[in-house]
Amino acid sequence: MSSTGAPRFVLAVDVGGTKVESALVDEHGDVLAASRHRAATGADASSEQLASAVSTVVGATGASLPAGATLIGVGIGCAGPIHLPEGAVSPLNLPVWREYPLKDLVATLVPGVPVRLRMDGLCITLAEHWVGAGRGFDNLMGMIVSTGIGGGLILGGVTASGPTGNAGHIGHIEVGGFSDPCACGGVGCIEAIASGPKTVTWARTQGFTGASGEDLAAAYRAADPIAVAAVQRSGRAIGQAIVSAATLLDLELVAIGGGFSNVTPDLLDFARASIAQRVQFAYATRVRLVPSALSGDGPLIGAAALIHRAELVP
Repeated sequence: MSSTGAPRFVLAVDVGGTKVESALVDEHGDVLAASRHRAATGADASSEQLASAVSTVVGATGASLPAGATLIGVGIGCAGPIHLPEGAVSPLNLPVWREYPLKDLVATLVPGVPVRLRMDGLCITLAEHWVGAGRGFDNLMGMIVSTGIGGGLILGGVTASGPTGNAGHIGHIEVGGFSDPCACGGVGCIEAIASGPKTVTWARTQGFTGASGEDLAAAYRAADPIAVAAVQRSGRAIGQAIVSAATLLDLELVAIGGGFSNVTPDLLDFARASIAQRVQFAYATRVRLVPSALSGDGPLIGAAALIHRAELVP
């Protein structure tokens, strides 16, 4: 709380490939449930529809500020890539937004307070470091495995964004042994292999008849051999990408969240097995791979941390 005892909130916004969500988050990292609002996005939406979705949820959340509370800023996490100096975004899974001025849009909706924008992967890393599985670690990566795959870095106790804001964008690291084409133009990118939709797509090429990650999870629980092979394949690719990042950055911990990361706990076991194969690089294979401790709140808590934990975000 502030020196006057009034609660201090950040209006947190999370923009992704299927939805935009917003909520008020206090200085302890707690999400005010009554302030939480979401709207659909999607690859088929027009730019105007996306802007309207953002405006609708931000307006509804702003109207939920409790009497006597103080709004100290707005934090925005968005799927990448982003353009940090301009406050613009070009989410790969929202093709109509290319260098879209998202920060300016939100600033007009919530005037008079600071607005900060970072990639969603960095936000989830901040959240894990603050109140989640990354507490006590100063060299970590957060990952989102969902409609797409994103990531973010904290190195030496502070975030690493890079000059454009895209450091840690692990979803577009290419991994060996795969030839899946990626929307970014690469081949064998982790997002093209192991995201939820792409894993389902691969399974369907093998004869799987389900249509969603939930269908794949149910089939995996039933020991369907195609579902098992699909999850093993995605886990192996995730592990290859993580150990490459750990080899480069000497990471202590990777925390993984996002909807598809919950397809089965075995997904992370397959990734760990892939990491363990780098037998001559003990400093890299020591990296701990853990599930997010924040469930679906991580992206919003992390967006709020852009303000609440501003000292970690150069």
